[in-house]
Amino acid sequence: MQIQPYLFFEGRADEAIAFYEKTLGAKLVMRVRFKDNPDGAPPNPAIAENVMHARLQIGDSTLLLSDGHGAEGPRFQGFSLTLSLADDGEVDRLFAALSEGGSVMQAPTKTFFSPRFAMATDRFGVLWIILVEH
Repeated sequence: MQIQPYLFFEGRADEAIAFYEKTLGAKLVMRVRFKDNPDGAPPNPAIAENVMHARLQIGDSTLLLSDGHGAEGPRFQGFSLTLSLADDGEVDRLFAALSEGGSVMQAPTKTFFSPRFAMATDRFGVLWIILVEH
C-alpha cells in the first residue's frame, strides 16, 4: 500500500507541473484535460483546457494533481510534503528553488533531529519540509 498525495491547484496545475519538473526533476507520467474526459460528458467550456488528472513521478514517489472544480483557489492547510535527502547541499538547493516566489518558514539549519532542516511554502501555497534524516 502507498499513500499518494493528491493536490488541487484550482486552475494552476499546468504551472505547478512545470515548476515541479524544473525544481524537483519531476517526470510527467500522465495528464488528462477535462475536454478529454473519456466518459463523453461535455465539459464546462470555462474548464475544458484545465487538468482533470495528472501524475508526476518524483524520485520513488508519486504526486497526483488536478485543477479541480473550485473557484476559491487552492488552500493547502494542515499538511506538508516532505523531501528526505542524502546531503546538506541538496537541502539548500531544493529549499532555494521551492521557496522562490513563495515564503520561508525556516531557513536551512541544524536541528537535534537533522543535520540540515528547512521549511518553505512554494508559490502555490504548498508547505515543504526539506531535511537530511539521520
